[in-house]
Amino acid sequence: MSSNQYIQSLELTNFTVLPNDTFEFSENLNVIVAENGCGKTHLLKILYSLLEVTSNTKNRLLKTELQKSFADKLLNVFRPDSLGRLSKRLQGRGRTEIVLKLQNGTTHSRLNFSSNSSSQVNIESIGLKESEHTPTPIFLPSRELITLCPWFTSLYQNQSIPFEETWFDTCMQLNHPLAKGPRETKIRELLEPLENAMGGKVSEEQGRFYLSLTNTGGKIEAPLVAEGLRKFVMIARLIATGALLDKGYLFWDEPEANLNPKLIKVAARIIWSLSQQGIQVFIATHSLFLLRELEILKVKEKNISSRYFSLIASEGDVKLEQADDTTDLSTIVALNENLAQSERYLDI
Repeated sequence: MSSNQYIQSLELTNFTVLPNDTFEFSENLNVIVAENGCGKTHLLKILYSLLEVTSNTKNRLLKTELQKSFADKLLNVFRPDSLGRLSKRLQGRGRTEIVLKLQNGTTHSRLNFSSNSSSQVNIESIGLKESEHTPTPIFLPSRELITLCPWFTSLYQNQSIPFEETWFDTCMQLNHPLAKGPRETKIRELLEPLENAMGGKVSEEQGRFYLSLTNTGGKIEAPLVAEGLRKFVMIARLIATGALLDKGYLFWDEPEANLNPKLIKVAARIIWSLSQQGIQVFIATHSLFLLRELEILKVKEKNISSRYFSLIASEGDVKLEQADDTTDLSTIVALNENLAQSERYLDI
């Protein structure tokens, strides 16, 4: 990925519950921590939506055409009743403004919409040239999707069903063929810790996914694999197809969900390794264990930059703290609750 395509910042005004503030990102790893309802998944989704539209080569990067594309993507990813429902709840009419900038300060997009908009987005500016598409972003929700792939994509394309479009987009990426050529060596290096954790390799037959076991030579259908390990099956497949290799963006919501501490350590290593490969990674987490594992890797390896964001509920609003190190954040809810639990336990 060329340096000017890393996300530098996102400025939000009156967007859902997220604070009116500017998020300044690392070009490698970005970690969002927050309690429920503070908007960490919304942050991942707005970044993903903007980038997915400009990565789609079917879209010409012209203001007149992108206005509909941006509106459709926001509606399909967030699934509000109307676009204006994504505006912060204020008395009277309000206006939401979103500004996404790339690493060299180029404005990727500057857009706005009103709180009473049904499906209209106004684009103030697009900083990309007509043919300058961004790399494809990948969105991983908190649940696995590998078992949905055999039937979900065709159902989504042919029926009106109330699933967010990130699921469809990711299933389409999972169905891509395997990458070949010079990239295979790098793919094998990234897959090794995943395959060790899973005890096998991911294979695909007629749209269905299997885990081919290393020790017995047999194979297990994806629905029979432990749910936590199915997340690793997804990551392994996306690496093998080249979708997660040396470019683009990964947005991963709650990587720790359904993983035990041993596997969370593997997830942390994979997140770190993908960041090293030139992928800009964004994760949203509740897990203090995952946060600490990433901090350990940062201290030991010191070869990538990272950025931490804490979204804090405060007097009916949400406030933002951001820093290059967790020690510079004054509030980490997961840490505070962990310490409080330790005190309660010692008092028993």
